[in-house]
Amino acid sequence: MSKLHIKKDDIVFVNAGDDKGKTGRVLSVDTKKNRAIVEGLNYVTKRTKPSAKNPQGGMVKVEAGIHISNLQPVDPSTKKPTRVRRQKNDKGKSERVSTAGNKL
Repeated sequence: MSKLHIKKDDIVFVNAGDDKGKTGRVLSVDTKKNRAIVEGLNYVTKRTKPSAKNPQGGMVKVEAGIHISNLQPVDPSTKKPTRVRRQKNDKGKSERVSTAGNKL
């Protein structure tokens, strides 16, 4: 599996879809499906059966996954969406760097 340009707790910008132009924090990343769940974006309605937690059941709004290709990390220094490249640090370990040269 290849490394992804997005990690959990990153602030990301949505390039495409119904939530295009919005930003949010990544809650989780599914590397097998190449999808990320972003806080407050891409809500879907799920129907639930009655349970101890929700005795009435009904419809619940839940965040669904967004494909990784539709997300861009936001550069913390410029607060703008940026592309990401990998660069070796002094210890020879790979780290993510924005195209402007700022560490993510």
